Amino acid sequence: MFQTIYYKFVESPILFRILIIAVFFITLFGTAVHLIEPHTFPTVFEGIWWAVVTASTVGFGDYAPKTTAGRLIGIGLIFAGAGFLSAYFINLAASAVTLQNSLREGRAVYTHKNHLVIIGWNERTKEIIDHLHTLPFSRHVVLIDESLRTNPYSEKIVHFIQGAPYKDEILKKANIKEAASALITSDQNKNEMHADMNSILTLVAVRGSNPSLHCIVEILTNDQVINAKRAGADEVIQTNKHASSIMLSSIQHEGASASIMHLIDPTNGSFLQSMSPDLEWNNLRFGELAIILLKERILLIGIQRAGEILINPPLSFQIGSSDQLLVIKH
Repeated sequence: MFQTIYYKFVESPILFRILIIAVFFITLFGTAVHLIEPHTFPTVFEGIWWAVVTASTVGFGDYAPKTTAGRLIGIGLIFAGAGFLSAYFINLAASAVTLQNSLREGRAVYTHKNHLVIIGWNERTKEIIDHLHTLPFSRHVVLIDESLRTNPYSEKIVHFIQGAPYKDEILKKANIKEAASALITSDQNKNEMHADMNSILTLVAVRGSNPSLHCIVEILTNDQVINAKRAGADEVIQTNKHASSIMLSSIQHEGASASIMHLIDPTNGSFLQSMSPDLEWNNLRFGELAIILLKERILLIGIQRAGEILINPPLSFQIGSSDQLLVIKH
């Protein structure tokens, strides 16, 4: 029994051990001075109070030993207890600095749940984090990046993990198993093909660590979209294709890019999104549901069914329970 307690004590953190030893000495010397000088220290608590004040070098002077034996105990307490207390506070300060450095340099483990994991640092990542920070009830963000050396944000906004995102130990540090969703952005330091291969490799590692995690992946080349879906991407963002579509719209219709950007930008209040239909809307016609939603300041513009998107379908088109409504809402 004693051996088990001893081994647990030896294996415990150094701060805990120093604190226990300091408390032991204070209690021991406080009890001893009460037994030696019961008139000066009428209770054990008074003895312990004197021991705390003496060991901390505060020295209020409200209690002081009168006998030689009591003073010898005081000397022993100053040499023993004060040393351990000083060591405790020094190690406490050092631990705080070490923890702060670990957080800043991306070495600390993230322990919370339901967070958003963003992989890769670039201008798009910065825009996303800046916007999420303005929301009243946004998820905490864990940023994983190999190129960064320090956290670009405060630890209250972003928890930074430094390292390769396709390594299991890095994903464990990000607590990927307890995450709510993951966004894998393209590496701006690689060419498009290598960036996509790196994103898919990271996706495979993330999927292996948390098969149920909702994963969004940025892909630059059309050829790798199918591979990203095979690897388990729930959503694939084709950055180059989306940018090309906006450019093409601007070529065909001057000023279209500003309208499109305004439509898809969530910071503008009203923006394009999808929503599930209520049960009472089942089998309603598109035109009927559009009128109902307009009363709630929601503009119905299309339907997503079985992976196919129908923009402005016929007014007689019937709504199914498994459909997703494409709407512009506030």
